[in-house]
Amino acid sequence: MTLEKKTSRRKFVSSLTATAAVGLLAGKSSQGFTESVLTDKSAKTAAISVRQDGTYDTVPLEKSVITLGVVQSRVRSFEASNAKQGIKENLKHFLDLIDKAFYYGPRPDVLFFHEFPITGWRKWTRKEILSFALELPGEETEEIAKKAREYGCYIIFGTYAKDKDWPGHVLSITVIMNSKGEIIGKHWKARNIKGVFPGFELFTTTVYDVLDRYIEMYGADAVIPVTRTPYGNFSATSTQNEPELIRAMAIKGAEIVFRTATGGFNELDMQVSAMYNQIYVAVANNAYSPENPGFFDDAGSGGSAIYGPDGKPLVMANTKFETMITARIPIASFRETHRQPIIHSELYMPILEKYKSNYPPNLFLQYQPEDLIDAKRYLAEKSRWKK
Repeated sequence: MTLEKKTSRRKFVSSLTATAAVGLLAGKSSQGFTESVLTDKSAKTAAISVRQDGTYDTVPLEKSVITLGVVQSRVRSFEASNAKQGIKENLKHFLDLIDKAFYYGPRPDVLFFHEFPITGWRKWTRKEILSFALELPGEETEEIAKKAREYGCYIIFGTYAKDKDWPGHVLSITVIMNSKGEIIGKHWKARNIKGVFPGFELFTTTVYDVLDRYIEMYGADAVIPVTRTPYGNFSATSTQNEPELIRAMAIKGAEIVFRTATGGFNELDMQVSAMYNQIYVAVANNAYSPENPGFFDDAGSGGSAIYGPDGKPLVMANTKFETMITARIPIASFRETHRQPIIHSELYMPILEKYKSNYPPNLFLQYQPEDLIDAKRYLAEKSRWKK
């Protein structure tokens, strides 16, 4: 590819970045884009799968009703020097839990786990995480795929991941695997909250942190992913307390949103995200977790739940220990009458187009912090808001 063509492509990518920023109501900054891009309707909607008649893209359903199982499991970290053994033990426990989910009782069509069931979380450095972060697909997911095929179920879980296309980056991804053992969705975390942790910042690379390059590689439609399956339209995220994100998923046709957590979550955030968008929302949190260095055994545990389109819980875990909760979702009848959420966007877009979030996008394109403390140092002066 010639330099001229590369330059032309990057100009096009900039237009798509504005699309992702404005057209998806995600509240992203319009900094760096010309007024012509921001006012051109075709630029705002190009390549993004959003219909304008209330409906949304789907694939044919295989079942009229599906059983969703949410597994509330322990989270357990390890010394980086013993990562190989730690991952092996956590993976074995993960696979055992899948077996338990099918040993007795309802047989889930979809089995959903929390944010870090295989890697755990602790204050590792970038170098340490990259030494054991999962490859997708990789050795660990091949073992999980065998279980998906054995039981004929979808398996959804979060993990630290690495990708040869993103050398040096630590990714936080929610994996969607189908019943054939194929990874059909790799939903990146949309953004990390910044400026709230005492003495440190997260350094995992999110979509927002590399927005321009992400769009260049995967297209504007991938910024807010929806995986369309024969069991319904799925979106997944570990991002919390950003209602615009879940709304954007619903606009694009997400029918079930899978929200991973580790160490707690805001129950009201989960509930209203279902109610305001009239969709199903499942949250998987960690269970009581002994032998997790640095944390109390019951730190942030419990509360896993499945919420219906009215925001009311269909089922909630009534324990902090490891368990599985299940709910039947009438996906076919739901789809017959379900439409995009009603938003009077013309009222709000002029404001959103002028708004700037506290930190700009693309901050990890130039530099990737070495650890949590280095991330704090790097981001200290990057805020666009007055202190």
